[in-house]
Amino acid sequence: MGRLASAYGQAVAAHRQARQRWTAARALLDRLAGQPVPERTADLVARLARLADALAAPPPGSTDRAGATAPGGPAPTGPAPGPVAGAPGGPPPGHVVVSPGGPARGHRAASPGDGPAAVRIGEASTADGRFPLLLPLGAGRHLAVDGDARDPRVAVLLRVLVLRLLTTAAPGSVRVVGIDPAAWGATFIPLRPLRDAGVLGSVATTEAEIGALLDAAEAHARAGEAELLLVVAASAPGPRELARLAALTHAGPTAGVCVLFAGRAVTTPGQAPPTLGGTTEVRLDERYARVGDPPGYPFSADGTGLPVPVLLDGDPPAVAVQALADRLGAQVRRDTALHLADLLPERRWTGSARGGLTTVVGRSGRTPVSLAFDDATPHWLVGGRTGAGKTVFLLDVLYGLAARYSPAELHLWLLDFKEGVSFTEFVPTDRDPSFLPHARAVGVESDREYGLAVLRELRRELGRRAGLFKRHGVTKLADLPDTEPVPRTVAVIDEFHVLFAGNDRLAREAVDLLEELARKGRSYGVHLVLASQSTSGVEALYGRAESLFGQFALRVALPGGEAVLGPRATVAGPTRIGTALVNTAAGATGADILLRFPDAHADTRQLARLRYELWDARPDDTGPPEVFRGYATAHLEDEPTPAATRRPAVLVGRTVDVAGSTARFDLDASPGRHLAVVGTSTTGAHVLRAAALSLAGQHRPGEAEFVLATLVAAADELADDTAAGLKAAGHPVTQVDAAGLRTRIAGLAAGGGERGRTYLVVFGVDAAHAVLAAADPDTYRTGHDDLRALLRAGPGRGVHLLGWWRGLRRLADDLGGSQNRDDVACLVALNVPADDLGLHLGVTDLVWTPRPNRALLVDRHAPRTALIVPFVRPGYHPDEEH
Repeated sequence: MGRLASAYGQAVAAHRQARQRWTAARALLDRLAGQPVPERTADLVARLARLADALAAPPPGSTDRAGATAPGGPAPTGPAPGPVAGAPGGPPPGHVVVSPGGPARGHRAASPGDGPAAVRIGEASTADGRFPLLLPLGAGRHLAVDGDARDPRVAVLLRVLVLRLLTTAAPGSVRVVGIDPAAWGATFIPLRPLRDAGVLGSVATTEAEIGALLDAAEAHARAGEAELLLVVAASAPGPRELARLAALTHAGPTAGVCVLFAGRAVTTPGQAPPTLGGTTEVRLDERYARVGDPPGYPFSADGTGLPVPVLLDGDPPAVAVQALADRLGAQVRRDTALHLADLLPERRWTGSARGGLTTVVGRSGRTPVSLAFDDATPHWLVGGRTGAGKTVFLLDVLYGLAARYSPAELHLWLLDFKEGVSFTEFVPTDRDPSFLPHARAVGVESDREYGLAVLRELRRELGRRAGLFKRHGVTKLADLPDTEPVPRTVAVIDEFHVLFAGNDRLAREAVDLLEELARKGRSYGVHLVLASQSTSGVEALYGRAESLFGQFALRVALPGGEAVLGPRATVAGPTRIGTALVNTAAGATGADILLRFPDAHADTRQLARLRYELWDARPDDTGPPEVFRGYATAHLEDEPTPAATRRPAVLVGRTVDVAGSTARFDLDASPGRHLAVVGTSTTGAHVLRAAALSLAGQHRPGEAEFVLATLVAAADELADDTAAGLKAAGHPVTQVDAAGLRTRIAGLAAGGGERGRTYLVVFGVDAAHAVLAAADPDTYRTGHDDLRALLRAGPGRGVHLLGWWRGLRRLADDLGGSQNRDDVACLVALNVPADDLGLHLGVTDLVWTPRPNRALLVDRHAPRTALIVPFVRPGYHPDEEH
């Protein structure tokens, strides 16, 4: 009897609770419709169903999932705090925005700033029928399900909510990202068309990827962007990432983030699930879903939630997903299309560089992203695999800077080590005389030695600025008086790791210079941009990488370039060409921005207009930049005609330096002022030709005598060309064979020539070795004895030898051993191994790598060594020889 009384008491209590909720529902409908609510429960359910159907109807002129246009009808107007609902398989969620506790509002596409959208999840089931259930979702309004997406019902619910939120919102105003470590992204496979349309981002499945995604979501929340970021967690991540995900739910509506969180109850044993903010809780039993009270829009007065079970809607049909993707994709492409013009200011050259340089580099969502060269981010580090878009990104930056700042405010030093044409559009060519007026020096396919020369020149610029700062008693460029305008300098080095190839003296000096420039450049307005495929595995940087790259606060990771982010380089970076992950805190977590950037060359006409606009606006005193083209040959014919002088100089090529200065040897009266060109390459004959012809122009006609000996067949044509050029300049030319050469050497060793200067020009001196080695039967004197006497005493009498030896050992033999190496003080080495050359010169740390179209100039009297591009006859290409 006691148990019967207890059961009866429970039934009475349940009846009273149901009566209270029914009364509350009647009151709610009274407020919504201003009409009395029928007393019968069946009538109430029918009324709720009709109201939900009305809310689900699309507004006049809108398009449903299948592309059909909704019939006409009245469209109420008014502000829209929230949402939309829709029926499964029917038309898309309507654009009416209501909330469970508020009146119906106007028909229109909702934007994230409007407030939460009322989104249908299924049908509430009662004994007298069913009615659709709508929940508030949007910025600051979230949903959590106790199970994860390995339960097919959860996976379907998440997909339904994604589609209905996208249908509700204005095209392009919602961006979706996914987290699914349990199912490796399988939950989102049916939504693949949305990813192709650019609405659904990549799905994070690993710890690193989830961390990167949360970095971007937190940055989005801090920025307070208008775009709604929908974070769909199909399964629970690790404890740390779980806490970060939960923190996003407490960020509030201004953060522009909505979280759909599945698997909240699937946590570490013994650990309570994190507390969520602004979240509607959904629990699943064997058949139904139980829905808690939506924050701000409760179903119950006591916090118990909706008292009736809910049947969740089924999976959206594939045709509906594709139709929505087609509609949104077209709009997204229109809205998010990026062009170079989007990065440029409305007016050119209006920026002041005193406090720093700023330029727009792309967009994050729809928000322009500006990056700066200033005290906070003085230098940039850019990484990305081959083809990832490093050059495209750098060109966007350079054009953006050049459009904002005049050449008086900005100087550019551009250096490219790879075999490409990264910066050729900034320099004049035979077909196009235009150039970027901000460019001071441009290197294309540069050598390491040219890169080192650029760094040395930048260090000299630091020294000049340091002196200026001292005179004015300031420590920063911004503090200089207006009477001392100093432009900011940006040096861009693409594939900078080439500088550090190996661990030789050149690499070590390059590291020292870069470290000094990075450390001091902040104050002096000299900024570095280093771009490369990788910053790891460089031997010259061992123990130095942290001190060097620690100065580079701004990191740009293109696809494959995550290593530039530093110790957390396992973080997943961008995967699409045209995207980059930017970090403004030296790679620290929480400072990432994912952006898109345009391809400047996508619109060649617009780019050409900009380039000519900048060139036409250049000041009158602006000359073209110094240009080093690593692929180009050098010709004596391109040099100015040398004037007659008392101290002639041999011209042998162009020095690999910033100015592209002529490589020369002065032929004074000092013992040993002779020229030896060494190497098996026939380029040696070209260098000898240029040397002889360069001397001809420095003497008045008939003032110098030239004795030519052509001892190897490879030089016959060049020797004839040399003789013709010398004769055309008005100088006497005597051509001899090996025997005649020995005779002339003996005569010149005994006394001077008949004229003011005598030059012996010998093509293939080593071929005369046997003749010179033979001893005179009467005097026992060899030709080598006369040669060595000539080398020592000849310059004082105006006699100089210009010779091409095809081997370094034969040169040493002719000189009488390495102890007499100074008897020929001027040397041009071609394809001679560095070890052999260093041994001959007595140099232990010689930096030299033989390669086509390069030579090493050595002047033992200066002393100096320099990489040069040797002079060759026009039409000859040293690469073809190899």
